[in-house]
Amino acid sequence: MGRDADGSETVQLTVHTEGEVHEFEVRRGRNLRNALLDRGHSPYTDLTSSLNCGGRGICATCGVRIADGEPSPEHWHDRAADRFGYPRLSCQITVEEPMTVALVDDKRVWGGRAADGE
Repeated sequence: MGRDADGSETVQLTVHTEGEVHEFEVRRGRNLRNALLDRGHSPYTDLTSSLNCGGRGICATCGVRIADGEPSPEHWHDRAADRFGYPRLSCQITVEEPMTVALVDDKRVWGGRAADGE
């Protein structure tokens, strides 16, 4: 933990993306989705970057896997994710402690169908 330029407390966020690991400090209390977007690590796919709910917790397109520092689920989707092993919605997570997340690269839009063999 550290402090940013204006003295606000920060925590480390580690992001796993396509075989790479990125580490940076984010302000404690920051929304995870916004912190990821600010650092150029979009939780969306090419399609869902334009077709999403803007962080309202209703489209389920900003899911991430949390490897370490997982907060307890508060949103209905996150309770289901916790129970059934789905990705957590980054728009519904507040970064309070150091956290490690993995971006989900195999997302499908709801109602989308997998091609044969997938």
